[in-house]
Amino acid sequence: MGTRKGFLIFSAVLLLALAVATPASAARRYTRYRHHKGHYRHIVWNPVLKGSYDSMLRQNEEIDRLQLPRILDDAQLEELVRTEELVPIEETQSLHVSPAVKADKRYCRPWTNQFLQDMGEAYYNEFHIPLQVNSAVRTMEQQHKLRRRNRNAAPEEGDIASSHLAGITVDLAKRGLTRTQHKWVEDYLKNLRDLGLVEVAEERRQACFHVMVSDRYTEWREANALADKLVKE
Repeated sequence: MGTRKGFLIFSAVLLLALAVATPASAARRYTRYRHHKGHYRHIVWNPVLKGSYDSMLRQNEEIDRLQLPRILDDAQLEELVRTEELVPIEETQSLHVSPAVKADKRYCRPWTNQFLQDMGEAYYNEFHIPLQVNSAVRTMEQQHKLRRRNRNAAPEEGDIASSHLAGITVDLAKRGLTRTQHKWVEDYLKNLRDLGLVEVAEERRQACFHVMVSDRYTEWREANALADKLVKE
């Protein structure tokens, strides 16, 4: 009897020690999902392309470095389109824009558009289906309305305001991707992030990859094109 009591006390102490040793951050990575039989299973959410407060700061620092405005309303947006500071995102066989994106919001900065066309072509060559854009430029008015129904949306002003407001950011759809397709997108974006050309976050609730593109992408792109030309010669 004494042995059994001692074993139970030892087990309780061991479980308590494990609970204390487990970081809260690790516990938060688990989400409960209920399947059709009513039982719960735990799935780890630990993306490679994890968003962060620091990343949001860097996105706004990039906007400030480029001296770009946060677009206030549709009138300012139309003026930037007229002066071709924002360019249309053209649909091709390799790039699709979600029908949910209104026609007057299918715009971005020229270097962001270059990124989209390049990634779309690379994705199509790999999987023979188009890459989908779920969101592009937004106005501060639009972002303010978005925050009313989506508490996870970035604010329309401040140090961590949404970088969509400057037209340098797009959201790429991830819903419906196979595991292989998801890994390809993840690797492609991670490579550009590691080169300092994009800031990227895999969002969970919105089922997309949020991608801010630096204007340095153009220089990198041109250098690659020149290197390829020299190799062929």
